[in-house]
Parts: sequence; C-alpha cells; structure tokens
Amino acid sequence: MTKEKATNITWHAGTVTAEERAAIKGHRGAVLWFTGLSASGKSTIACAVEQVLNQRGCHTYVLDGDNIRHGLNKNLGFSPEDREENIRRIGEVAHLFADAGLIVMVAFISPYAKDRQRARELNPPGKFVEIYCNAPLATCETRDQKGLYKKARAGLLKEFTGIDAPYEPPANAELTVDTGRMTVLECVNGIVAYLKKNGIIPRRTRPALESSSLALRSSQSAERSTGRRPRNRPIPGPARAHAGIIPRRRQSKPRS
Repeated sequence: MTKEKATNITWHAGTVTAEERAAIKGHRGAVLWFTGLSASGKSTIACAVEQVLNQRGCHTYVLDGDNIRHGLNKNLGFSPEDREENIRRIGEVAHLFADAGLIVMVAFISPYAKDRQRARELNPPGKFVEIYCNAPLATCETRDQKGLYKKARAGLLKEFTGIDAPYEPPANAELTVDTGRMTVLECVNGIVAYLKKNGIIPRRTRPALESSSLALRSSQSAERSTGRRPRNRPIPGPARAHAGIIPRRRQSKPRS
C-alpha cells in the first residue's frame, strides 16, 4: 500500500459536475477495465471498441499498459510492489478521465484482484466495467508476437505473469469475453451492447456491425512497430488559425 506523504492539503471542489460534463458529450464517463494474460487480446479489443465508439461520436481514450510504462510508469518494474503501484497510478488516472466525461479503456494485465478492486472503488457505481479477456495460457503463448513467453519459459524473463508470477482471474467481472474462441468483432459487439443496455452510451438505430463496416486499424503501423512513443504532429488544416482548442463561432450580422 502506498504511504501518503503529503500533509496540510485540502480538497478543492470544482463547480462543474460529472453530470454536466456528460450532458455536453451525450454519454456518460466510464472506465472499461480490460484484464487478462499477456496476448489475451486486451489492447486489440480495447482499441477496436474505441474505434467503434469514436465513430458513434463518443469521447474516448485507451490507456495501454506498455505505453504507460514508456512515460508515467517508466520508473516501475515487475516486482509485486511495483505492479501494485503501477495499477494504483493508472487507476487514479482512469478515474480522472472518466470524471472528465470520457469513456476510457484501460488495457493492463492487472494480475491482482485487490488492485483491480481498489481501482473500482475510486469510481461511482456503474462507472467501472471490468472486462475479463479470458484466453487459455496455451492460446496466449501461440500468439506471442513479442517472444515474451518464450523468454520466460527459458528463464530469461523473471516474474512473468502466467509463468512464474500469478494471475488472479476476476470472480465477478461485468463482462467476460472468450478471446480464445470469439473474434474481435464478436467481442466488440458484446461490449458495445453492454454499454448501451446500461446507459453508458445512448441507444441509436444503427445496423449491426459487420466486418466490412468495422475497418479495424492495424496496430502494426510503422510508427508503432518502432516501440517508441509517437511524436506530436502539427495541427492540420483550418484548426491552425486558433490552435484547434475551441471552435470560432460565427457572429451574426447586425440587423439594419
């Protein structure tokens, strides 16, 4: 447990509520917490869900475990203590995103049930959705594009979840997707259906998603395959004029 060192601090309450933020976005803020073994499909499905929600006009973001270790959590390793701190930090960040009105996808192995429970307790009821990406260890090993399982089996990678470090499956996850059997599209459709049923996103009359209409973008782009954090790009088009921060409103002409 992280010890609190700060003293003489007081919480400063804001004047805009989470409900007011949700009202201008047209959907509720929420944390979608994807947990499972390495190569169980967490990041793939989280990014696919984000793509679908973005197409529906929802404000979203994906917090990926490896990506966060390039920056915020770059000083943490994989000991039990560092894993706990890793999830504590990202739980707090995800809570802030959801409170700001975003639907945030968290794709972390997050092996310990107590750490996931602490992340859940940061959020109001109904705003934390635990999604267990359930795939057998053998299946995950066959998908091992990074070669991590092979290194762990050879003893070259210590404290690797599922090999010589434990993973505690969720006992009461809101959703379990069988990523060993289901396609990405089937997983996405099930998650989106849950979000609509529970009022996180509005119900809209749209045809069922088909593989032809869900053009899943490859995560193996040249930029990402380097393993480096992408650089910020210049603001495109007309947005340069006002830095793209807020739109300019047209002023009505005065009546004669």
